[in-house]
Amino acid sequence: MTTPPAGGGTTGSGTADVRAAVLVVGAGPVGLLLAGDLGERGVDVVVADRLSAPMTESRASQLGARTMEVLAQRGLLADFGDDLVAEPRGHFAGLTFDASGVPSPYPGHWKVPQFRTEAVLAQRALAAGVRLLRGHELAELSEDGAGVVARFRAEDGPRTVRAAYAVGCDGGHSTVRSLVGFPVEAGPARRELLRADLTGIEVPDRRFHLLERGFAASARRPDGVTRVMVRVAGAPPVRRQGPPSLREIVAAWRTVTGEDLDGAVPIWRDAFDDSWVQAAAYRRGRVLLAGDAAHAHMPVGGQSLNLGLQDAANLGWKLAARVQGWAPPGLLDSYHDERHPVGRRVLDNVQAQGTLMFGGAETAPVRQVLAEVLADPGPRDRIAAWVTGLDVRYDVRGDDSGEPAPLIGSRVPDLALTCSNGERTGVHALLRDGRGLLLDLATGPASTAADADGWADRVHAVRATAAADGAPFASVLVRPDGHVVWTDRTTTPLRTALTDWFGTADPAGAR
Repeated sequence: MTTPPAGGGTTGSGTADVRAAVLVVGAGPVGLLLAGDLGERGVDVVVADRLSAPMTESRASQLGARTMEVLAQRGLLADFGDDLVAEPRGHFAGLTFDASGVPSPYPGHWKVPQFRTEAVLAQRALAAGVRLLRGHELAELSEDGAGVVARFRAEDGPRTVRAAYAVGCDGGHSTVRSLVGFPVEAGPARRELLRADLTGIEVPDRRFHLLERGFAASARRPDGVTRVMVRVAGAPPVRRQGPPSLREIVAAWRTVTGEDLDGAVPIWRDAFDDSWVQAAAYRRGRVLLAGDAAHAHMPVGGQSLNLGLQDAANLGWKLAARVQGWAPPGLLDSYHDERHPVGRRVLDNVQAQGTLMFGGAETAPVRQVLAEVLADPGPRDRIAAWVTGLDVRYDVRGDDSGEPAPLIGSRVPDLALTCSNGERTGVHALLRDGRGLLLDLATGPASTAADADGWADRVHAVRATAAADGAPFASVLVRPDGHVVWTDRTTTPLRTALTDWFGTADPAGAR
């Protein structure tokens, strides 16, 4: 049985100024993954969070296939122990389908309480030298010629943090976003749902039930906690100062299902609506946004947390390159260029799902058509890849011909390999040290490895053979986030791609 963590994990005391290369505001999963990625690359990082102790709630309870690949690449899956539970089903607007047919070692979704995800990521970040300041509420944030200056209200008095860069990972009501004045696009709330984790009740599991008087879902976890989610048809959003009362949740559940939640003991209660917001730009000078601070939406299908973690995976190596001085021109700006369209696409699919789930009788024919479409393996697997983050393909300019070459911009497949030294491994494992990867599968004497001389501190050159035939390349260049930027089937010279993504070669680094 999983239990929440104890203790605060706060480091530092007093009112002295703190200096770092990067300040991350927010110690949720997104901020902790980003901080760990930076720390493991040797960047001095401070994470500040307003909470004095780690959260004990499980707001988001599932990781998608692409996020699992991101964690596997970092060697973190074993740290979850038995808490990761495979869930091969997915859903779109409550229409359930088999999500196990996608090409990933971790298809579908994986159930895990959010506090476990945070604990694993916090342990990694602290081991990498990241400093974690708890009980620190951001009050001011400004930029000067040397970097950013953040002032916090801390439990032991005011504190100032000075850093070269700051990243807001502080949620949908981001203080960073507000203080810096990031322009946003937003949509109003039209519907509200109530949600709670309860003990002491016995109700049937409901995947997604559209009933005459509203919507209800319930699922019992192995630890005996039941999560319920309910919406009374026609109920307008409520302007709230805090979570809904247990009495309100019980009344709504009775109205929709006719069942009593007698004996319910609430562990956690909240309400959410279908409003949305997205920053028009994810970077303003030395301040960046990631996760819900950059984009927030109704939590349908577990996409919000996964989208944010994938933001962090995209940003971490680029920000480290900028801090360490080897980033080629435009690399840090490519974070917004690549992730903003991905966020917009998720916002669109969440709004579409909200309309189909809660739009009333007029959407029933559309739901029926979609249910039939999802019975076909082609559309089903495409939507499964969409909602689990596997279909993301960045515009990385990988071919001088102007035509997109196979795999360019997509995630690299995790091929089983035998390296030239006899070691058996996989592509994800070869990315574990945080560098890019130049993988040569050619069988002849010629090798591309020598072309990476001068980038050895940034690119790991490996010669190997694939365990199975049919690899879509003989040689491939992969960014540290696992996305392909060159293959031998493009017209762009390899050294051009190396320079475009990993900066100028260092002759002193040549083998």
